Amino acid sequence: MNLIKVSARSRTAAVAGAIAGVMREVNRAEVQAIGAGAVNQAIKAVIIAKGYLAEEDVHIVCTPSFVEVMIDGQERTAIRVVVEPNLSV
Repeated sequence: MNLIKVSARSRTAAVAGAIAGVMREVNRAEVQAIGAGAVNQAIKAVIIAKGYLAEEDVHIVCTPSFVEVMIDGQERTAIRVVVEPNLSV
């Protein structure tokens, strides 16, 4: 699984690099965040990764969804963003 977990304190450039690296390796990355701050950092990282990959002529699309995750025995709702190549370009 290529799940990249993002927190509100995550550095966007580091997360963007991770997204771009996973995309280069397996052509699909999943970014997961819980909370407004974490979702903000995750979306900014996807945008930065889009720029990194566009320089290599790799164009991406992302699909957001809600997922339920267990943390310390409690069910929480997270945002998961699946990043994949845009095959229509």
